[in-house]
Amino acid sequence: MNPQDLKHQVGKVDPTEEAKDKDVALGEVRDIGAGLYVEAEQLTAEEVELEGGKVLRILDWRLMPILYVTYVIQFLDKLSLNYASAYTFKADLGLEGQRYSWVAAIFNFGYLFWAIPSNLLLQKLPVAKYMGCMLLLWSVIVIAHIGATNYAGILVLRFLLGMAEAGVSPCMMVLTSMFYKRSEQPLRMAIWLSANGMATIVGALLGFGLGHTHDGALQSWKLIFLTIGLLNFVSGAVFLWLMPDSPSSARFLTHRQRLVAVRRVAENMIGVKTREIKPRQALECLYDVKVLCCAGIGIACGVINGGVSNFASSLIEGFGFSGIYATILQLPLGAIEAIIVPICGLVATFVPNSRCIVLAVVCLIPFGGLLGIRFTSLDHRWTLVGCAWLQYVVGAPVIVCWNILSTNVAGHTKRAFASGIWFTVYAGGNVAGANIFFAREAPRYKSALTGLLVCYAGIFVLSALAYVGMRWVNSQRNAALATSEEPDDHNSQAILDGFKDMTDMESKNFRYAL
Repeated sequence: MNPQDLKHQVGKVDPTEEAKDKDVALGEVRDIGAGLYVEAEQLTAEEVELEGGKVLRILDWRLMPILYVTYVIQFLDKLSLNYASAYTFKADLGLEGQRYSWVAAIFNFGYLFWAIPSNLLLQKLPVAKYMGCMLLLWSVIVIAHIGATNYAGILVLRFLLGMAEAGVSPCMMVLTSMFYKRSEQPLRMAIWLSANGMATIVGALLGFGLGHTHDGALQSWKLIFLTIGLLNFVSGAVFLWLMPDSPSSARFLTHRQRLVAVRRVAENMIGVKTREIKPRQALECLYDVKVLCCAGIGIACGVINGGVSNFASSLIEGFGFSGIYATILQLPLGAIEAIIVPICGLVATFVPNSRCIVLAVVCLIPFGGLLGIRFTSLDHRWTLVGCAWLQYVVGAPVIVCWNILSTNVAGHTKRAFASGIWFTVYAGGNVAGANIFFAREAPRYKSALTGLLVCYAGIFVLSALAYVGMRWVNSQRNAALATSEEPDDHNSQAILDGFKDMTDMESKNFRYAL
């Protein structure tokens, strides 16, 4: 795009000021990347194409390892309750009956309480600094678990932990969308979310090893919380030190490379970041079909995750395995997720307009596993364990749904609010999922299995509806463009609309990635 129109609205920009990640607040353009984009006018398309490949490699080597390791440690924290439950955690804190279910669920009440405020703060504050502070706070709360002595104390800690976690995944999504083109995002998001699988493997080994410590001053479950909390503190400190808030503040890029980085992501048609909160954009989420479909998928994914992540040990124990082996048998859960999620990201990246299709099809795998658990005789315990392993594919629909939101919602307040809605309903789904596993129905948990089957069927239907809706809008806009007397330059105009913080519904030049 020739950014002359944008240049007139932004005016003359001081590059040194922009490098400090400050708003360009002249005219109607307030995007923090607008100044660099105007300055990038000096670069030809050939230079951007040639140097863009080098910039992409730098971003991959600098950012992806940090995001991946951070998510491994962060997801370990979420699994810590599941691993602790395999030992004397329940007995020591008096978590008999449904009490453990509520300990698992209240984390999500904290998450639900803070999800929308956290996403709005994310728009106002530097992204990486906000996330780094949340990671450090999270680690302190995890370590504090070792001081819990009763039901009330652990409830308070889990609620606070949920609040701290509410800022992590949205920050990861925003950082990915700020540094990568929309065509590059599915694979990168799938890579760092597949860290959940690695966390499951590391956590299972960690839980198994710490489960053999019987002579220490701390019980096994306290050692699990202490070890994981300390790991997360180190991870949070490293993240806060190394992760940039935006392309314009990336110290590992030269000024010219920052220009190229901003020029590349301008193709996403959503700008880089605007700190102004616009309530009308938030209202637009309430009648946007794709946002509502994604919210429905978020509820379903939350129910599935809430059940599986907190009751995997109990489920496997019910098939005839002891507590410590129920922990080690969760190793394949992580391996399956670590493989399947990146494969889905690869397909969504290299097969055009396949995001919604991947989202629908991948649900058939765990759906089949649930049917196996429901109808296979308890005498075939290894078959049942294999079906349970398939349930950790839930990471694939989660990450594809996140990518649909991050690439197809324009307008920064709208994106923040849509993300907040998704994580709020996801947290609500986790609450429900943690409470549909009734102790009296062990080991088959028929009510829970029925609920999970309904959730996967719902994801299939909603992903199809989102696909049809976005495809129809694209065709309508293409038809209008074909009959228009204006030149066929909607991509250039869409980029300008993105820097002007227009929503995807306001900008008729925006095209959805299916």
